[in-house]
This record gives sequence, structure tokens and C-alpha cells, in this order.
Amino acid sequence: MRRKITKPTTAECDLPKYMGFLLCEPKSATCNRLSELSDMSHDRVNRLLQRENFAPKDLFLEAAARLILEGGTLFVDDTVRDKPYTHGTALVGHDDSGKHHKTVKGINLITLYYTDMKGYNLPVNVRICDPADGKTQNDYFVDRLKQVPA
Repeated sequence: MRRKITKPTTAECDLPKYMGFLLCEPKSATCNRLSELSDMSHDRVNRLLQRENFAPKDLFLEAAARLILEGGTLFVDDTVRDKPYTHGTALVGHDDSGKHHKTVKGINLITLYYTDMKGYNLPVNVRICDPADGKTQNDYFVDRLKQVPA
């Protein structure tokens, strides 16, 4: 069940606007960043978040309510978060980077996305690849795929 807003607002920032920002912002999901990208002030965004006290489940339910769950596609993205100066950290390994076109030191993330027929995307599963597991990216992808309900 989707969450009800506790009190009506006249503010320009609401849950659908904030949710759209979170799903689309690759750089920095902060009140200041939303303020930079839109015409609303940082304070308006901050007041909405303080007043409503959203949980991660609220964001998921709001996004999932917009998805068409038939006829969509799943796709996987592997991302390497560069960590060139990190030494002796468990999750840092050497992975191929499409950005640098070579092997780099970093943290490898596997994200499974669902795209519905209207083109709306939602990340449905994220996994940090642990080099100590001895699994390949394909192994992680198959693990993520098995967790998706048919």
C-alpha cells in the first residue's frame, strides 16, 4: 500500500518530483543538487523530507505503482566505481572499465533494471561484486536473475 502524505502541502516539492530526481540523478542525490537542477529552493526540499520522514520502501512503492509489469524487459549494467588510490580494501578489485577502456582498480557493481513498455526504468536489484567470492560478473547476473519473480 502506498504511503499517504501526513498533511497537505503547498510546497513545490512533492514525492513524485523528489522520486523522479532520485531515480535520474547519477551525480549527487542531495537537496542542494535538486535545488540546482530545478527552480525550487533547498529549504523546500528539506522541509518535505523532514516533515514526511520517508523510508526506502515508500520510494519503491511510489515507483513500482507507475510500472507496467507486463511486456517489459530486464537488463543488467556492470559499473566500476574507480578507486585508484585504495589499498588493502576487501571489495576493491581489478575490473574492465568501459569508461577508461582498460582494467582499473575499483568496486564492481552489478545492477538489474526493469524497463516497462513506456520506457520507465527502475533498478530492481543491486549487488557489489566481492573478488573474494571467486564469481564472475555472469555468475552475479544469473544470481540476480533468479531472484526476479516470473
